Amino acid sequence: MGTTVFERRHPDASVIERSLENTVHGAFWLDDVERPAYPQLTGEVRADLAIVGGGYAGLWTAIRAKERDPQRTVVLLEANRVGWAASGRNGGFCEASLTHGEENGLNRWPEEMEQLERLGLENLDGIQATVERYGMDVDWERTGQMAVAVEPHQIEWMEGDDYLDQAAVQAEVASPTYLAGSWNREGCAMVHPAKLAFELARVASELGVQIFERTRVTGLSGKGVQTVAAESGSVVADQVALATNVFPSLLKRNRLMTVPVYDYALMTEPLTADQYDAIGWKNRQGLADSANQFHYYRLSADNRILFGGYDAVYHFGGKVREEYEERPESFRKLASHFFTTFPQLEGLQFTHRWAGAIDSCSRFCAFFGTARGGRVAYATGFTGLGVGATRFAADVMLDELAGLKTERTQLEMVRTKPIPFPPEPAASIGVNLVRAAMNQADHNNGKRNLFLKALDAVGMGFDS
Repeated sequence: MGTTVFERRHPDASVIERSLENTVHGAFWLDDVERPAYPQLTGEVRADLAIVGGGYAGLWTAIRAKERDPQRTVVLLEANRVGWAASGRNGGFCEASLTHGEENGLNRWPEEMEQLERLGLENLDGIQATVERYGMDVDWERTGQMAVAVEPHQIEWMEGDDYLDQAAVQAEVASPTYLAGSWNREGCAMVHPAKLAFELARVASELGVQIFERTRVTGLSGKGVQTVAAESGSVVADQVALATNVFPSLLKRNRLMTVPVYDYALMTEPLTADQYDAIGWKNRQGLADSANQFHYYRLSADNRILFGGYDAVYHFGGKVREEYEERPESFRKLASHFFTTFPQLEGLQFTHRWAGAIDSCSRFCAFFGTARGGRVAYATGFTGLGVGATRFAADVMLDELAGLKTERTQLEMVRTKPIPFPPEPAASIGVNLVRAAMNQADHNNGKRNLFLKALDAVGMGFDS
């Protein structure tokens, strides 16, 4: 097997260790903003719509529900704090794609792909319009995203209208690893993820949504009107939207539909003017390299660099646990790959290291459905691309709860479900076999082995 550029050109161990010596374990985004507080639910509350989950999917559902019908009473319940999980610690790439990239969509819904791409761009435009309409302070930058080839076999993947040759891509961002690139200028915005969550909560509250934090939901019951039971009270609601992301579904049918996969990230200190000049990056687009195990990276408003991805770790049993977030070998690997990408930044230090669980499903993009005679709707399985797609999901759930046949609800992508994961120990064996096979492909000019090809054939394959 061959090597990757990150193995051929790795920095000295001392560079890595020095860069990590003063990091704080915690998401930079959550440290960078004042967090508002909402009360805990006590007693029984009546509502037209109850929403479970205070991340993007739940918050968008609350806002869109009130925008459709300002008289509707909406209650949102969050077990911890608004935006504390994936919505407050992601990379801040707000992409138009609803299908986790063009190739994944083409492989699954080729006849719908043009429509899905249009709906995705309309959804991204809708997010931008919401940011502007409500004066949301979220560091919104519609700078697009640039994919870069860092191995010779990846160059052909860059071909198209947005193609940049080696000189052009390095003129955009100066890295000796870049061989070619493709810049999608309209299909992605950069955003401060925690600010987005907190501003969505502000807007929802101002529209009349009742938000309750530290209110862990323990059950859902009822054949007609639904009772959402929590540790400190309950909500009796005509309709319920479930937006619980990676956490166990309140519906047994969905318990095997997603698994938590841990993603890791680092954030640098702010670049000096000289450091910024050394890498260029004047157009501030998001960046991602093109291997199966890929890195994503971007600039913050104060010119820090977030560098994340590559390792995607599943733990036996499929639990979400805080101890899984501290994985020194993943942070060292990210630091090493960072200085391979930007050797001119040696001496720069990382201030924050963190991780979080991604709600991965076997088709690698969100799925949707209803239960309890159409009174309960759900959306989950965003697989790391939910910053933008959660707004689309909110509209799907609200359409379905209203019994509407819309362009969204008639999509095959919306009407079909992914293949569930098997129970343990098969799930752990399978996920780790896939991870090993994708790593092998990255070391073999991108060539997928028979195992990955078999998964492709049954609809469980994945191309990053």
